[in-house]
Amino acid sequence: MSAERDSAVGEQGSDGGRKTAGAPRTAAAGTGASAASAKKAAPSKKAAARKPAAAKKAAAEKTPGATKPAAKKAPAKKTPAKKTPSAKKAAPAKKASSAPLRKAPAPRKQVVAPKKATASVPAAPAKTVAAHPQGESRTALVRRARRINRELAEVYPYAHPELDFENPFQLVVATVLSAQTTDLRVNQTTPALFAKYPTPEDLAAANPEEVEEILRPTGFFRAKTKSVIGLSKALVEQFGGEVPGRLEDLVKLPGVGRKTAFVVLGNAFGRPGITVDTHFQRLVRRWKWTDETDPDKIEAAVGALFPKSDWTDLSHHVIWHGRRICHARKPACGACPIAPLCPAYGEGETDPEKAKKLLKYEKAGQPGQRLRPPQAYLDAGGRAAPPLGAG
Repeated sequence: MSAERDSAVGEQGSDGGRKTAGAPRTAAAGTGASAASAKKAAPSKKAAARKPAAAKKAAAEKTPGATKPAAKKAPAKKTPAKKTPSAKKAAPAKKASSAPLRKAPAPRKQVVAPKKATASVPAAPAKTVAAHPQGESRTALVRRARRINRELAEVYPYAHPELDFENPFQLVVATVLSAQTTDLRVNQTTPALFAKYPTPEDLAAANPEEVEEILRPTGFFRAKTKSVIGLSKALVEQFGGEVPGRLEDLVKLPGVGRKTAFVVLGNAFGRPGITVDTHFQRLVRRWKWTDETDPDKIEAAVGALFPKSDWTDLSHHVIWHGRRICHARKPACGACPIAPLCPAYGEGETDPEKAKKLLKYEKAGQPGQRLRPPQAYLDAGGRAAPPLGAG
């Protein structure tokens, strides 16, 4: 009985801490219950030692039922253990956050690289522009094409047909003769032709051999003789010796196609038309206005980019630019006023000084192609071409 009481007293002492003397008694008795109570008392003393002085007094005054709050405080010891992993996890987060900071210089290098690349772009601006028209929208194409025409209008405000003529008949004959030769050569040849055959009736009744001899300098003189005599006869027989002012009538004349018809309509009758000669075809393809190669398709494609009222002057601007700057074999890219708008920039000489040496006619201080040019051309610094046979 005494052993049971001692064990009970020992349990109370371990919980409440009131009867510490019970511990030696149970140890002397050597019972298993006293040993268990002694083991439980040891951690309670350690816990009490860790608590502040005020906590010890409160624990001493509490009854054995105070073991429940002690049990509630036990998780408080575990909570730091739970927080420690979170703290450990927070540490790698800081490392992870610090990792991007170490990698931050990589984006800086990527930003610097494009700057170096852009610095080298001016050396070959053609590459930066050439890729643009492939994905160019219809609206962007129209705007770029019209801007080119405006720029050329400022460069060639005196642009005009470069064939000498005084009436529609002289113009249609001169245009037929300009095939496969220069306007300059035609202008040097036609004065003798029109002096001898001034009207369609005169040329229609001409001796072919005499006409051939006059037209020999233009090349293909036999075929051209046949054409000019044939169209003169057609004018006399079908149109009363007058050049018609309609496209459908002009193209019926021997040697007259759409190109020749539009030259006559635009410059003799003031009716808009696009002249698709070799210069026009070359430049509109270089500018990516169209990829067509057939003259009729080129005419339709380019005509759709401009209002009809601009067609005649547009033809003059493009042809003049092709003869003076944008040459077939070696364009003077370094002296081109529309270089920033040209996808083909770089095909020719880009050095400004070397490009200036490639310019022709008035741009190079040389005579133009007309013997009797308009006064506006002469006022702009242009010079008349020499007559045939002049040194």
